[in-house]
Amino acid sequence: MPENLLSGLWTGLQATTWPEAIAVLLGLAYVLLALKQNRWCWVAGGLSSLILAWLSARSRLPMQALLQLWYVGMAVYGWRRWSRAHGDRIGTWPVRWHACGIAACLLVSVLVARWLASETQAAWPWLDSATTVLSLLATWLVARMKLENWLYWIVIDAVLVFLFAVQGLVFTATLFTLYLFIAAAGYFSWRRKYRAQTLQA
Repeated sequence: MPENLLSGLWTGLQATTWPEAIAVLLGLAYVLLALKQNRWCWVAGGLSSLILAWLSARSRLPMQALLQLWYVGMAVYGWRRWSRAHGDRIGTWPVRWHACGIAACLLVSVLVARWLASETQAAWPWLDSATTVLSLLATWLVARMKLENWLYWIVIDAVLVFLFAVQGLVFTATLFTLYLFIAAAGYFSWRRKYRAQTLQA
């Protein structure tokens, strides 16, 4: 591992507060539990997002705070849905629905990016807005237990690794690299379970 990467990780760790560290650990727990189709992932994810919403508000990042509160709402929805009978069955989306969903997300992303580019000092308005809006769709797909959610997260996490790395946030980029590998593992794990369900049907 290059010396500058180790230095960046150490600097990131030193700058991390206890609430942020707890939020990160809960976020990791959320992804790992979701991989196992354990409904407690939503409790971990909801608590993580609640802490991050508070931290974002304190850091004067209102949009990030609102995004995290939306994740809290999705955690409640996900818990309720995964708690129902047959709530553990993995499903898929037709290709046309993905096409419509992605098109709608990209349209919203363009509008948000244009506003960010003209009204703020955002470094990467287009990629930032696209990953944010697509994350909303991907989170909804997790709650609906759709197999393809992991493919969305693979793409989103890969872009976020790049964004955080070029902005010098090495610790956060490393965290999203871990998320990227977990998303890939999640896809193959859920695909095996989906195929098993199909054979049993």
